[in-house]
Amino acid sequence: MIRRFCSLFLAIVAIASALPAASPAQSVMTHHTREVTRTGEARLVGRKPSAEVMSLDLVLPLRDPAGLKAFLADLYNPKSPTFHKYLTPTEFTAKFGPTQAQYDEVLAFAKSNGLTVTGGSRDGMEVQVKGSVAAVESAMHIALHTYQHPTEGRTFFAPDREPAPSLSFNLWHVSGLDNYSLPHALRVNKNDYAAANGISPRAVVSHATTGSGPSASFLGSDMRAAYYGNGPLTGAGQNLGLFEYLGTDLADLTTYFKNVGQTNNVPITLVSTDGTSTSCVYTRAGGNCDDGEQNLDMTQAIGMAPGLASLTMYVGSLDTAIISAMTTHSPLPTTIGCSWGWTPADPSTLDPYFQKMAAQGQNFFAASGDSSTWSTRNEAWPADDAYVVSVGGTDLVTSGAAGPWASETAWVDSGGGITPDKIAIPAYQQLSGVINSSNKGSTTLRNGPDVSANANFTFYTCGDQTACQANVYGGTSFAAPMWAAYIALVNQQLVANGKPTIGFINPTIYSQNVTSAYATNFHDITSGTSGSYSATTGFDLVTGWGSPKPALVAALAGTTTAPPTNDFSIAATSPTIAAGASGTSSITTAITNGAAETVTLSASSPTGISVAFSPGSVTSGGGSTATITVASTVAAGTYGIIVTGTAASGSHTATINVTVTSTTGAGTFTVAVSPTSGSLRRGTSGTATVTTAVSGGFSAPISFTATGMETGVTVSFSPNPIAAPGSGSVSMLVTAKSTATRTTFPITITATGGGKTATATLTLTITR
Repeated sequence: MIRRFCSLFLAIVAIASALPAASPAQSVMTHHTREVTRTGEARLVGRKPSAEVMSLDLVLPLRDPAGLKAFLADLYNPKSPTFHKYLTPTEFTAKFGPTQAQYDEVLAFAKSNGLTVTGGSRDGMEVQVKGSVAAVESAMHIALHTYQHPTEGRTFFAPDREPAPSLSFNLWHVSGLDNYSLPHALRVNKNDYAAANGISPRAVVSHATTGSGPSASFLGSDMRAAYYGNGPLTGAGQNLGLFEYLGTDLADLTTYFKNVGQTNNVPITLVSTDGTSTSCVYTRAGGNCDDGEQNLDMTQAIGMAPGLASLTMYVGSLDTAIISAMTTHSPLPTTIGCSWGWTPADPSTLDPYFQKMAAQGQNFFAASGDSSTWSTRNEAWPADDAYVVSVGGTDLVTSGAAGPWASETAWVDSGGGITPDKIAIPAYQQLSGVINSSNKGSTTLRNGPDVSANANFTFYTCGDQTACQANVYGGTSFAAPMWAAYIALVNQQLVANGKPTIGFINPTIYSQNVTSAYATNFHDITSGTSGSYSATTGFDLVTGWGSPKPALVAALAGTTTAPPTNDFSIAATSPTIAAGASGTSSITTAITNGAAETVTLSASSPTGISVAFSPGSVTSGGGSTATITVASTVAAGTYGIIVTGTAASGSHTATINVTVTSTTGAGTFTVAVSPTSGSLRRGTSGTATVTTAVSGGFSAPISFTATGMETGVTVSFSPNPIAAPGSGSVSMLVTAKSTATRTTFPITITATGGGKTATATLTLTITR
């Protein structure tokens, strides 16, 4: 046994550039490793310098993901009494965000691992830190390697395995662990497009431009005239946000308005979300930054909504830090434009924030891309997320300078198609009439874009402290802030009507557009092709539902209607039940409008928990008893059961939060370590296996601690704890710093669970 343990450590020492082959189990809920590093497509170059300082964002998990989804379903159901009753950031945290104990634990974890806390908040669900590569590797139990990028002429860094920080709960994500995908602005230079397609730049735009800017280029105000008209709404009282990876030089914004003879009256605020500079100086002025994208985002938003109360540019280097700030900043931006594309290691990374935005009445508009059909090579994300409004591109012609809409076709490079990130089709795209044989959409996966607007090379732009350009740049990056500002007009009208703002628009526009209202509210783009798809009647995978008509403002401003003639509410109590036992929850219904109706009850529950109703259906105003049975194998904790009541008027949900307690006092358990002794050279790590066995009906989670280590020696366990009933094994990672004392000493392993404790001992010798 001793020889086996020694051999393990000797083998580890022989691989000087790698951590132990037996890595701790994943304790972060999203993925961080890249497929190209796992398959060897990206050639290993070396290690990231250990002294280099890097910044990370530790993202905490949602407290009740299932409950949040049920809440959102009611929030955007016009028949629900909670329709458009949004949460504030503080209310969201109290209901769905991380607990104070979890947030405090992450702060303590960062400090104990040599990481400096630089930002974040509990409401933002994040802790921003910085530290040396060596400290990050130690804290996350990873090695940060450098690789040759398989498609770009550069190297990148990435972790060799999933991070496994030693916490009592799983983090949602750790941002900043790789730079495989560099964010890029979704705008295109006409000359670059022409060169890539072997045509003359003059042939890129096949018709005369009709804008009011220099050389008949389009201004932001032209887009307002085309899509909204000359109505009185200006976005007054509304706050718009822009998601940006680079800062800007506001002198370029001043130049734009001066050159076109207009005045900007919208206050601009630049916010650094993670310490990233908000300034942007071009190379010719001694810097290394291009603010062309950031400036056009502002001009398109202000042109559409010239009376906004504020426009805030949120600038950062880490996506989670940027979007976190957008969900907590005051004033809260209710419409947001994003003109950047990138590919995270896990496409679900920002889902908690997108869902939080929907819960808070915020709307995130993402450019669908400028590389035609979505694929693993042509980035779709974040535009293919189900809680994002994906904005495609068109080729617009107006009747003249500052004139109304005349015609529109699909833009040849509009991003769209079927999600390459395997994102499930959302409920709003499952409505009858959305997906059909003509548009060739998927009935199981997310399709995009949702809407569109002009993206052709017909705009006037300024940037980089140089001369402005007419009819040179295009891209869906023009269309996303345009739509964000258009919805600010809708929100202004809703507030004037004494109603809540529109929030996430997709559930509303999809349900409206499968009716005869579609032709009144949208320009249906029916001609033009981009990649594998063509514009067709109705929804398509090039332009979505098309571009907005002026009538859409009134249609959306009238959507917050009173509840239907008949409606009801449903509520449930939350019991505490021991594992292996049963308990009950009282289900109550109430008539909220109209007359009583029959409500049928059903439930969705986690594995190991079953629900039975008595009776199974009630008349609204009546009640039922839900009998909940918890298997003995269910670990202690809180579990959400979604109860759905369905009637002729629609359905509503309630959440039963079942607190499961472990069965204490029954049975016992033992703990053992294998091997029981061994040696470890200074500056290396190794693993042993700790095993538990339960008996006598014992059922509870078992957690592990270690004591007795000499200075310079650390121990961690993964997973920790073992879930109920408690039988299983964990990996014990032992690390000896180069300064550890050469000696022999016992390490006591203490296992605790169900009110009981057991110990085992590993004798360790530290050698040269």
